[in-house]
Amino acid sequence: MPSFEELHIQSSIAATLEQRGWTPDAPGVKDAAPTAARGHNLVSVTPPLPVYATPALAGMLSRLEPGKRALIVVPSVQLDEWGALVYALTRGSALRAQVARGTARAMRRLRSDALDVLIATLDTAQLLLTRSALRMETLDALLLAWPELLADEDSMMPLMQDLPRDAQRIVYTADPARVTGLVDRYARKALTIGAPQPDAALAGPVRTVSTSWAARVQALAETLELLDPASAVVWTADRSHHDAILRVVPAQQPEVQLITGDAPPADIIVAFDLPPRERLSQLLESGELVLLVPPGTEGYAARLASIRRPLQLPGPLDAARSEEALQRSLIQQAIEAAQGRRALLTLAPLFERYDATSVAAALFELWRGSAPAETPARADSAGTAKVYVGAGKKDGVNANDLVAVLTKELRVDRTKIGRIELRDAYSLIELPAQEAEALAGQLNGTTIRRKRVTARVDRGPSRPARGDAGAPGRPARRADRR
Repeated sequence: MPSFEELHIQSSIAATLEQRGWTPDAPGVKDAAPTAARGHNLVSVTPPLPVYATPALAGMLSRLEPGKRALIVVPSVQLDEWGALVYALTRGSALRAQVARGTARAMRRLRSDALDVLIATLDTAQLLLTRSALRMETLDALLLAWPELLADEDSMMPLMQDLPRDAQRIVYTADPARVTGLVDRYARKALTIGAPQPDAALAGPVRTVSTSWAARVQALAETLELLDPASAVVWTADRSHHDAILRVVPAQQPEVQLITGDAPPADIIVAFDLPPRERLSQLLESGELVLLVPPGTEGYAARLASIRRPLQLPGPLDAARSEEALQRSLIQQAIEAAQGRRALLTLAPLFERYDATSVAAALFELWRGSAPAETPARADSAGTAKVYVGAGKKDGVNANDLVAVLTKELRVDRTKIGRIELRDAYSLIELPAQEAEALAGQLNGTTIRRKRVTARVDRGPSRPARGDAGAPGRPARRADRR
């Protein structure tokens, strides 16, 4: 058996591969890793999950040196998964990597030549390109992760047309027929590994669980809780998520086995990672199969099994019901405390024109859209600043959308988010003053409700032009106020 060193894999990267359960003679390693490590073009046909790109990514990163640059273009829903994979592989090397969740930090690091590996969505990469921060002619390698999930071929032309002729191209695809034109045009003489998937799906049947990428471990735990099998096997492509899985499926439960190879017979087989077709056959023979299906992999799952029975997990539904029950409880308390008497003076004319139920429903929607689902602790007003975000009510944006972007994409603690003011064309968010400038930079260029927004620290009231309802600042006094 060859060693990772013989496959031209750096020692620090090889250590990570071994920790995750990859061996030099594994089918996904012995072809992809040395091809990528030598700088050759490569097309690999795999399920659309980042874990399967580990061997080629390890080879590509092994040949990069500080000062050489690689771009990895990935589906937006996989951004965090790709970031975790790249960070793990580069942890012991001198390579500087970054996941671009916005443009501000990536622009600064690209322009100061302080970045070697950039992981970005197609939209972010194109935005960096138009702002002259990303220059394709300086790239030594480009990895396209499942371009059939990104956009059509014409949308990629701005990225591909200025790529140097000798720059490495690596394409991972689950549907090679859909990227034939892209490969023929931009990755000529590429070595293709992995057999194209037949059109006909296997008979199955299989159970499927739809889940987000971030919630896969929790979905696995809820699936085992719901099915309560006498014995179960959890299959993964490698060991990268084993520690997280063992935190929710304790090792002292002997009826649950965690494996990466052939599955022994069991009542339930849960494929944490969608398996290749050749692995699927063996899993189907071992027991009733459940597939976890994160966003972007639905088409591949449909090509795997023609008979799919969705499994509805109780967790998300119960959480939604609990939230609705909490809101009903708050309204009930307000009614019993007679807190709405003064509001009746305002609402009485509406009750004369509309049904009371319609008025109540409209007020409820306004109430729910004007504050976060969970009211965060107010930041100290003496140490806060307002951040202007160029999206408001007319764009369908509500406070929950803004809180979600801050907490999920920018990793801001909820307790740091203060008052949110929603206007027709923009919003103002109270954030800690010492972090406001940096957070505004990260918010700038993000997408909220399909709108790419601008963001900046609000410097205080400004005098809007006459008739300008969208400029931030103190609203004008209404002339017809009664």
